[in-house]
Amino acid sequence: MSEPQDAVIVRGDPHRAAITALEAAGIPFLVGGAYAMQAHLGVIFREVKDLDLFLRKQHVEAALEALRGAGYGTELTFPHWLGKAWVGDEFIDVIFSSGNGVVSVDDEWFLHAKATELFGVQVLLCPPEEGIWARAFVMERERYDGADVAHMLRSCSGTLDWERLVARFGPHWRVLFAHLVLFGFIYPSERDRVPRWVMERFAAQILEESASVPPEDRVCQGTLLSRAQFLIDVQRWGYADARLQPRGTLTGEQAEIWTSAIDEKEAVRPVAASVGGARGAGTARAAAQRGAASSERR
Repeated sequence: MSEPQDAVIVRGDPHRAAITALEAAGIPFLVGGAYAMQAHLGVIFREVKDLDLFLRKQHVEAALEALRGAGYGTELTFPHWLGKAWVGDEFIDVIFSSGNGVVSVDDEWFLHAKATELFGVQVLLCPPEEGIWARAFVMERERYDGADVAHMLRSCSGTLDWERLVARFGPHWRVLFAHLVLFGFIYPSERDRVPRWVMERFAAQILEESASVPPEDRVCQGTLLSRAQFLIDVQRWGYADARLQPRGTLTGEQAEIWTSAIDEKEAVRPVAASVGGARGAGTARAAAQRGAASSERR
């Protein structure tokens, strides 16, 4: 962890200063989070607390170095998806994947990004398709991004590349289908904003699956939706964790670090063997402490 340098180095708005620092270093990035939501929805709907910057993984180290040089404290909080920078009470999230390891930032994010002006600076926004993809998996007890998904579908449905959105979810298409079904429940008068062919395709896939023999592989994919609420499945009930290699992208140590940072107030975890085993326990505890400290600062 790198502590902040003299705060006077960060002049003016810390969010603007972070953007200009990365631009000066020639590091490609996208603006996401609440700033992108406001641009896509065309309305300020909640207070912006943090600045979310999305980068390709290979640029994260250089980005954190550039932010350190601009006076921010930095850390690679979770090595499989998230770094942080801060000065005072202002935070910058440097994001290159997702906690479950599914939603990685690749070239397609940049290919379909839209330009806008933020803080008087020209920036690129995360595409709405990727914004929906990233939020669709967030279903924790303490945080559920389904409302953001519904709002983005409502506001962006006419301009969405639906084929590309469906392709983004790939084998996890049921997650998108669930949100689309809920969209029709949330907005009965707006349900035709979802193209009929999308719903028909997913409905046909449901029927095809229901007519086939279920897989013998006992895997719980709930861990892709919540790192806390399905621990009992993988720790006591004998299900394989869908996040872990070779089914997913995470190593046992990465999953243990991510799991150990769960806020104890929000989780009831069974007493059982750790997800990643003893190998990652020390690292996991350290990351949990960093995550707790970061939460207190925020």
